[in-house]
Amino acid sequence: MDGVNRVILLGNLGNDPEVKTFDDGNKIVRFPIATNETYKNRNGEKVSNTEWHTIIVRRQGLAEVVEKYLKKGNQVYLEGKLKTRKWQDKDGNNRYSTEVHMDNMTMMGGGTKSDEQPQQTESAPKNVEEPPIGDQEGDDLPF
Repeated sequence: MDGVNRVILLGNLGNDPEVKTFDDGNKIVRFPIATNETYKNRNGEKVSNTEWHTIIVRRQGLAEVVEKYLKKGNQVYLEGKLKTRKWQDKDGNNRYSTEVHMDNMTMMGGGTKSDEQPQQTESAPKNVEEPPIGDQEGDDLPF
């Protein structure tokens, strides 16, 4: 039996999505989201922790929706899988980065003040899921 690599996150975008478009029209989108956890410690004091996650979108239909509709501050529920990349820095040290490769999302509509929300002339789809396409395991991200 194979293992399961599944991530579910609900958080807010820390920046606008960064889009890389290739000559053939394909896109890769990257953006950070923050998830927050609040609890009371042993002394009864409220403690809040924020965790940052790097999200990668490779699927074209989903990448186009993210590019068109998501902005800094938007709240999003997403699903995907963890992938860890390894590279060497300028000093030759091995470095690692763990990312969430998103394959499904729901835009929650919250997270920004209404006066900061850009006007949209068409309604955004709420649920977006696209089936896997081809083998993209060996691809290096361009940014």
